[in-house]
Amino acid sequence: MQRLESEKSTGPRLRLHYLDGLRGLAALYVVIVHINRYMGEQVPVHMLGKALRYGNFAVAIFIVLSGYVLMLPVARSQSGYLSRGLWDYIQRRSRRILPPYYAALFFSLLTAVIVLGLIHFFNFKWHESPDYGEFHPFFSPIDVLTHLLLIHNLSRDTLGSINAPMWSVATEWQIYFFFPLVLLPIWRRFGLVSVVISAFAISLAPIYLFNRLLEPAHSWFLGLFALGMAAADIGFSHKPKLIRMRKSLPWGILAIIFFVVALITEWQKLGLDDWIGDSFCGLAAGSLIIYCTNVVVEGKKTPPVLQLFQTRWAIALGGFSYSLYLTHGVIVTVVGNFLLNLQLSQTHLIAILYIVAVPLSLLIAYLFYLLFERPFMSNFLKKRKIKDAIDS
Repeated sequence: MQRLESEKSTGPRLRLHYLDGLRGLAALYVVIVHINRYMGEQVPVHMLGKALRYGNFAVAIFIVLSGYVLMLPVARSQSGYLSRGLWDYIQRRSRRILPPYYAALFFSLLTAVIVLGLIHFFNFKWHESPDYGEFHPFFSPIDVLTHLLLIHNLSRDTLGSINAPMWSVATEWQIYFFFPLVLLPIWRRFGLVSVVISAFAISLAPIYLFNRLLEPAHSWFLGLFALGMAAADIGFSHKPKLIRMRKSLPWGILAIIFFVVALITEWQKLGLDDWIGDSFCGLAAGSLIIYCTNVVVEGKKTPPVLQLFQTRWAIALGGFSYSLYLTHGVIVTVVGNFLLNLQLSQTHLIAILYIVAVPLSLLIAYLFYLLFERPFMSNFLKKRKIKDAIDS
């Protein structure tokens, strides 16, 4: 969920603002998906709900973006190594990811205390349901401990406890160590195709060889991360084969084809494993990124999809998308429970939930960004304020 972070590389610094726009729209989509879990079986509301059930695809896009962003300076450099070494890389990733994460965890625990107080002293009814609710105030010390260690994604018992969206942050954090220690060495030695195949092999082996081990963590996201790496390599490599690939393949059409296949393979009645649909979504995201980057680099006429990603509001939203992702589950679930206590009709519930929860989630996320995310960014990122995107 991190924003574009530049390292020293050959050539002029490239501004790919659409990456922030894509990230911001994906984060907003996740918020809407979680709101729509409150809808019932009414038509046309239920039909809208069917179109808004692909939150896993948004998370897959985040992972591909992470692989792309971290690989971008390496792909553009002549050395093929992290420009400032492994320890600096770990420090920067820690500073970027951990302070907002732990602040969001504390925010979730504090909210849980308030909710438990309302339940005990004011007879407030809390609705626990597997169908909706991303925040759970009833948790154990093990839940807290595993969240503190960022290993709660390894077990289904702790995966969705406390603040459910946080599971993917733990998975991404673990991938960060595979990137310099495993994936980059394979890429330097054997190339682009080998690193993608190796990433999927490493991540799927525990699932099929050890009785679905690591399936709760979505271990195949390591493969999606490698797809993001591949997109950066194709987009900026000086190798003749990759240059021909970059210029000759219809990346925009491929993005559409892969996304349609992702929708088909995700269809639950087919009974396919989750990693298949997510992987095709990752291929679609990687192809889309290469397509958009080609348009930007070559100065072509901006297509509608890129215009959408480059709108100032989408870019601004991308600026605090990590904070939005971390905090929205608590806001949506608390607001949803207050509305459920009012015994509204399903249509009125969803309408009010949209009117209240969406702007409140955005407001709290932006304030959270100002307090717990922006202070830990690099000097370069501090200069790219959300206000600049809005005022430009």
